[in-house]
Amino acid sequence: MQVGVAYTEPGQQAWVTIDVPDQATVRDAIERSGILRQFPHIDLATQKIGVFSRLVKLDAPLRAGDRVEIYRPITCDPQTVPRRDLAEGDED
Repeated sequence: MQVGVAYTEPGQQAWVTIDVPDQATVRDAIERSGILRQFPHIDLATQKIGVFSRLVKLDAPLRAGDRVEIYRPITCDPQTVPRRDLAEGDED
């Protein structure tokens, strides 16, 4: 069956469509995709993973057409970063 694996970071992204066995898990797809070689700093033990924007565990089974997403950690605190719409003078 075919599934997609996606990862993005500023200035670089990867989207790979691969064939996996019918009983493949999220971890299987990530490992087969080659994304871990392309982005060696990805830590599956700490980073969150999803399928179509729903958080899943690495041992979750996949279905044909699923999109596995590897999420990056938040790099700023939203409480301390000013909202762009307010900073641009769009106050109501």
